[in-house]
Parts: sequence; C-alpha cells; structure tokens
Amino acid sequence: MDFTNPLVYGVPCFLGFIALELSYSKVFDDKDLYNWRDFISSLSLGVGSAILGALIKTVSIILVFNFAYDLFNPVVDGVRTNIMGWESFSYAWYVWIICMLLDDFTYYWFHRQNHMVRFLWAAHIVHHSSDNFNLGTAVRNGWFTILYKPFFYVWIVIIGFPPEMLVVCLGIEALWQFQLHTKYIKKLGVFEKFVNTHTMHQVHHACNIEYMDKNHGGILNVFDRIFGTWKELDDDVDIQYGVSTPPNSYNLYVILMHEYQNIWQDMKKSSNWYHKFMYTFGPPGWSHDGSTLTVKQIRKEMAEEKLEAEIKEAEKEKELRVA
Repeated sequence: MDFTNPLVYGVPCFLGFIALELSYSKVFDDKDLYNWRDFISSLSLGVGSAILGALIKTVSIILVFNFAYDLFNPVVDGVRTNIMGWESFSYAWYVWIICMLLDDFTYYWFHRQNHMVRFLWAAHIVHHSSDNFNLGTAVRNGWFTILYKPFFYVWIVIIGFPPEMLVVCLGIEALWQFQLHTKYIKKLGVFEKFVNTHTMHQVHHACNIEYMDKNHGGILNVFDRIFGTWKELDDDVDIQYGVSTPPNSYNLYVILMHEYQNIWQDMKKSSNWYHKFMYTFGPPGWSHDGSTLTVKQIRKEMAEEKLEAEIKEAEKEKELRVA
C-alpha cells in the first residue's frame, strides 16, 4: 500500500506560518524576534536539508527500511511473516496508533542521544545554534543527521511494521515538531500533563544551565517524565536561547562544521586514545583535564556550592543564637 509523506503538504504550510509569524512580530509585537541574517541562514539550511532529505531519505527507505523489512519479514505461503513467527502487521487503525507510539518513543531516544553523544551533537547543534526561537529556527536543520537517523528507527520495521507506515509516522512527528517553535502559544492546561508543548520546547532550546538537555520528547512528554529529563518552563527565569559554543557566524559552512572542528581541536589536546575517543563520543563538554565540563558536572558543582553555602549560613545562624 502506498502513502504520501505528510511533509509533502507540510512544507508549504511551514512557509506560510513562518511568513505569518514574521509579519506579526515585525508589525505588532517583537521586532527582534527575527534577525534577518540569522533567518536567511536558517531558511537556507532548511532548503538544503529538504533537498538532501528528498534524496537521502528515499535511498535510506529503499536500502534500510525496505531491505530490513523484507529480510526480517519474508513472505511465507503468501503471507508476510516475521522471522519470530508472528504475521507482520496490517494497516488496521490500532496498528497505526501503536506505530505512532513506537515512533515517538524512538524519537525521544534518537533526540536524547543527539544531545548526549558529542559526534551526534555536532550534527544536531546546527538546529540549536541560533539565539532566536521562532518558526524560522524550526527549519534550521543539520544536513548530516539524515545519514544516521534511519538506523535508530529501523527496528520498527524489523518487528513487522510496514516501511510506508513508519514514513508517514515520521512525517507526522516532523509536523508536530515544527509548530512547537513559537513563543506565541502559551501553556495549554491539561495537555501539559502528557503532550510536548511549545513552552516545553522553549526549555529545550534554552542554554540556561537548569534547562539544558531537557524535554527531548516528540509529540508526548511522557518519556521525558519517565526517564527524568522533563522540565517545566519557569516564568521567573530569564530564558536565553542558543548553545554554549555558538558558531558566531551566518556562513552555512561554519554553522554546519564548527562543532566537528571543535572536536578535532580537542582531540589534539591529548595523545591518549581513550581521551580522543571521549572527545568524540563522550558527552559534550567532557575534557580529560577538567578545562571544560559536561552539563551533569556543572549541575553537580552548582549543587555542591549551594549545599556548602547553606551549611555555612546554618552555622552562622547557630553561632548568632549561641552568642
């Protein structure tokens, strides 16, 4: 059965909503919401990603999804059967729901690993490298993520879900992700309990230390809640967008490659091969000499400093009471 990827219809809508938000912000609200040079860079990266995506995704679907599906779900006596013995899944409505849930679960881990593994972060940082948060940033996608993304999802077709179904679910996920990149939609009440909302995605794009590496979910936020990465937007926090090592350039090559260059420079700091490995595949911020810290290490230091300050304050109060 053939299906059309929802992104075919989504792209014109993307451009329309971007134009609407841009016009509204410039005329009625925040003239600084869109920086023209930054926006042009984001749009150019989005166009390049769309072109490469159309080529690479087609190849990946044929070579990865279809190959894996046929290999693990051969036709036996005229029936598509998984090698584990069950009949491969149909296109029933409940199968679509299950596939969408599995897609969302996979998206969470795919997205989280893009933040936890520096070599993957080097591709994903492109999306976070703008210090603006708007619908233009939504299309600011790295060009290399496409090369490894299918391998995170291939398990879904291996267990028997049709490749076409998975591609549609991926498209739906992308549509939801796009519209999250706006500040004009506030908290959504009861939906905040289980849906990944716009305010939660603001947290995800923030470089405030309390917000970093939070809210990796796609459509649902339940996986963030389960695995300890959920964080609610605090209206009292002055949110800052971007990354701790920005490219400081509007040049597409610099935006796409700057973190790979940073990795290479860091690898040359030590002759130890374990250190080189960790600079490449360890968490962003890791260093062999403590010159830079990971988000976890920074939070640990901050917690220890806070505890130490509280102890000193308690001791001072105790001395005053004794006196």
